[in-house]
Amino acid sequence: MPRTATVIASVGGIGYFPFASGTVASAVAALLALPILFFGGPVILVAASILAFVIGIAACDAHVRATGREDPSECVIDEVAGQWLACAFALPVFGGLMPQPQDAAVTLSLAFLLFRLFDIWKPWPVSWAERSFAGGLGVMADDMIAGLMAGLGVVLIRYAVPL
Repeated sequence: MPRTATVIASVGGIGYFPFASGTVASAVAALLALPILFFGGPVILVAASILAFVIGIAACDAHVRATGREDPSECVIDEVAGQWLACAFALPVFGGLMPQPQDAAVTLSLAFLLFRLFDIWKPWPVSWAERSFAGGLGVMADDMIAGLMAGLGVVLIRYAVPL
C-alpha cells in the first residue's frame, strides 16, 4: 500500500505517468482551475494554491526523505500549486461576470504555457529558489515562483492585447 505522502506528492499517481508527468499534472491542474474559478473566483483559487503548497511541502519532504532523492520527478503536487497560482491571474471577474468561454480558454491556455515555460526554463528567481531550499520546500518553492511569474505574464499580455 502506498504511503500517504507519496499519494499526495504524486497527486494520486499522476507523477508516475510514463512521460512528461509534470506537464500532465499541470494540464490536469489547469482543467481543475476552471470550475474553482467559476464557483469560487480567483481568491479561492489562490487559497487552493497556497493549501496545495503547504500540504505539498510536508508530503514532498516525507517522500524526499523516503526515496533519498532531492527532487523526485514523481512529485508533481508542486505543478498543481504553481499552475493554480498562474491560473488565478487568468480570468478577470468584473461585477461577478465571468469572461466569455473563448476568452477563458485563451487566458487559461496562456497561463498553462507560461507556467510550463518558466518551470522548465527556470529563469531567475525560479532557479534561485530551486538551488536555495532543500526537502519539500525545495521541491515546491520554484514552482510557486514560476506560477507567480506566469500569472504576472498573463496579466501583462492581457493588458497589452485585451480580450
